[in-house]
Amino acid sequence: MTSGTTIGNLCVARKPIRCGLGRLPLSIGFLAISWLAAGYAADATKPAATESAIAESATSQSYRLNAGDQVSIRVFGEPELSVQVRIAGNGRLTYPFLGDIPVSGVTSADLEKTISDGLRGDFLVDPKVSVTITEYRPFFVNGQVKSPGSFPYQPQLTVRKAISLAGGLTERGSQRRISLIAEGDKGKSGHKGKSVHLDDAVGPGDILTVDESFF
Repeated sequence: MTSGTTIGNLCVARKPIRCGLGRLPLSIGFLAISWLAAGYAADATKPAATESAIAESATSQSYRLNAGDQVSIRVFGEPELSVQVRIAGNGRLTYPFLGDIPVSGVTSADLEKTISDGLRGDFLVDPKVSVTITEYRPFFVNGQVKSPGSFPYQPQLTVRKAISLAGGLTERGSQRRISLIAEGDKGKSGHKGKSVHLDDAVGPGDILTVDESFF
């Protein structure tokens, strides 16, 4: 029942005060639910983005530098020692005060330590060095693709993505007759590459060849 107050001959009903989302006016309740749903949807997309960033970061940390890679070297507080340089064909880069540094096969972290150790003492007391890969060396796609050639490597690259970057398969291109020569196997006598599938990984410097389909 609802209690009331008598004013003269009129009885004025008193409405109970109600709290909680379910008893708010319809428009306010709908708005609140919309905010909650939007927040939930935003949170739901965060794990995927975070996982992708972690995977790419892990790839960069384990990535082995070689000829053709371009790196950015930054020394905190020392702009004259901060440079962007491409690794030469001999697997070396030239750095101020330190000259030619062999970097073929090392990681970004290894290069950071090499430069820090080289600058410490004679040039700086405690150098803070960071190395970032700004452009990866290319991989190559040949055979039955629409735009064969070289393409900058991308972290987490697969055969499928590599073919897409090369414009896709031609009408004669086979999805099953694809071979890959890894960068480290180049120049080996009689090495024709291994058969790969669309979801297999492609590395920097690899050569991918798509053959014709039998049908």
